[in-house]
Amino acid sequence: METTGCAVVGGGPAGMMLGLLLARAGVRVTVLEKHADFLRDFRGDTVHPSTIRLIDELGLGDEFRRLPQSRLKNVVFPVPGGPPVTMGDFDALPPPYNYIAMMPQWDFLSFLAGAAAQEPGFKLLMSHTATGLVRNGGRVRGVRFRTPDGAHDELLADLVVATDGRHSALRTAAGLAPQEFPVPFDTWWFRLPRYPSETGEVAGLVPAFGPGEALLALFRNDYYQMGYLAAKGADARIRAEGVEGFRRRVAALRPDLADRVDAIASLDDLHWLDVRLNRLHSWHINGLLCIGDAAHAMSPAGGVGINLAIQDAAAAAEFLAPPLLRGRVTTADLEKVERRRRLPTVIVQSAQRVMQHAIFGPILSGKRTKFPAAALFVARHVPAFRTIIPRFIAFGPRPEHAPAFARRTPQRS
Repeated sequence: METTGCAVVGGGPAGMMLGLLLARAGVRVTVLEKHADFLRDFRGDTVHPSTIRLIDELGLGDEFRRLPQSRLKNVVFPVPGGPPVTMGDFDALPPPYNYIAMMPQWDFLSFLAGAAAQEPGFKLLMSHTATGLVRNGGRVRGVRFRTPDGAHDELLADLVVATDGRHSALRTAAGLAPQEFPVPFDTWWFRLPRYPSETGEVAGLVPAFGPGEALLALFRNDYYQMGYLAAKGADARIRAEGVEGFRRRVAALRPDLADRVDAIASLDDLHWLDVRLNRLHSWHINGLLCIGDAAHAMSPAGGVGINLAIQDAAAAAEFLAPPLLRGRVTTADLEKVERRRRLPTVIVQSAQRVMQHAIFGPILSGKRTKFPAAALFVARHVPAFRTIIPRFIAFGPRPEHAPAFARRTPQRS
């Protein structure tokens, strides 16, 4: 049985960032990730300016920018019979934080893991699945886990942090249940090829709407990342229609892409996201803290979930590194993290609920087939509107900075 200062369960963006930051403070930290690698497609490929700025403050900006990526600088809505309308212009934000970096999440997580591995107190255990909590004297004292060979063991820690996502096993083990908010849609992600002869800004975002459905297209270098949106409960209908029926739906929404829908070989190429919007009433119990999706699952609207989770990690490191170095973390310390991050969570989720009520709900219920004309009019004639939304998405209501103990001067090559 091993011991550590902080056991972080979940090797996603929040867990890897928290592990890196705490290790830079000198805390012994162990991250347990249940998968053998980071190779999971369509898992939040957006890195927002708030996170890029944090990476710069850590002295890792040059290395980050060398990773394969494209830059999302605008959100464009096509308008039948007229020119497209730019709803969000990230390029209008002050550089160098005037874009969203689009990159496979496995590259981003490998980048964070590599940086954390440089710290002597950091340990990453892949293929280690958390199965429960170790309790003693009314306090969480560690985590139970299963090793790659199926053996069961325990890791004792001064603090356990759950970053294991919207279906958090540790949250359930702690008896914490989130408050659920209604979500009118689910998303099915897939890819379509993008031909070398095609023009248009890489990483642009273009939506299309139809009766009871919508389709998002994110431009990548050699493919389109597509997101099909339909009412919750539609997965059975989509499966019953078969791949030919789904191809017809995509072609009807985007006739310009009809020549390549055969690239959807089968419905196995669709990655279904059961969209959730929820948050815990309390993010902690004595010895355990939940952050990221384990504390608050976000809608994909705005793509802000990953970056909100990373901001949670930055705040958690700031408040928890000192008591972890002393070897005693109190519930008052955990409350400081929750108090700091609860308001930004409520604000962002409230904005997502408004979008669901005003836009996605009516469209996906079939009551409306177009994006609200009033919003298009404002976007076309009020230039300031095109920067308000991007700034909110780019930085959020309370962006965090890297703690002083984690900052490094970048190494120039």
